[in-house]
Amino acid sequence: MNPEQRNAKHPKPPEAIAARDTAHLPFMKRLYLYEAAELATFMVSACLFTALLFTHPHNPWLARAAMGLAMALTAIAIIKSPPGKASGAHFNPAITLTFYRLGKIGAYDAAFYILFQFLGAIAGVGIAALLLGPIIATPQVNYAVTVPGLGGPIAAFAAETFMAALLMATVLITSNRPRVAPYTTYLVGFLIFNYILFFAPVSGFSINPARTVGSAVFAQVYTALWIYFVAPTLGMLGAAEVYVRTTVPARHHYFTHRHLTQHSEV
Repeated sequence: MNPEQRNAKHPKPPEAIAARDTAHLPFMKRLYLYEAAELATFMVSACLFTALLFTHPHNPWLARAAMGLAMALTAIAIIKSPPGKASGAHFNPAITLTFYRLGKIGAYDAAFYILFQFLGAIAGVGIAALLLGPIIATPQVNYAVTVPGLGGPIAAFAAETFMAALLMATVLITSNRPRVAPYTTYLVGFLIFNYILFFAPVSGFSINPARTVGSAVFAQVYTALWIYFVAPTLGMLGAAEVYVRTTVPARHHYFTHRHLTQHSEV
């Protein structure tokens, strides 16, 4: 059976997937590096555009709209790139943990995906610091750090949970429908644009533990760090759980994007 047509309600046990994946370590090691490079690219873009748009913003709404567009296009480019297509373009520990829950990746590979995502985020901010110099440490830029804003920690937690859940639900629902599946990546970009426009003042817009840590390491700002670990993971896992429990099994497997187990199942 084609791996894309497996029943979404009966994913293979993670232990079985991990056992098969160990036979493809050279291939998988390359994917780990891809994940690091993807998030490094995202962080370089985030820092550069934050410096460009927020050093002397004339209109905060226009600045956030431009930032949203820049980061949406960055995410789309990463997902559509050859490394993104090869690795599945997680570049987010919360996404990797959710795919582990869904049986799309084994425990061993999930652990290394997450490790390299954190390393990539830190490396990306480091590269941006070399490119931008002192500007990146100014209060307006501050290494593109994410901290609670309007409404404090409670509002930030709610915003991060909502954004993460909606993103994962969108991916799972649209990619499981052949007519709209080709547009899933662009819908993700659309969500990122709106998240930055409307939610950046509330939480800074992260929905990615590694992204937040990458900035925090250089800025030495760890305010409410737990929010950016717990909320995105809770939101994405919750959305996936609801999807699996409420969706009628279909021929098309959930999330038809390239996934790691296909190389060990052919």
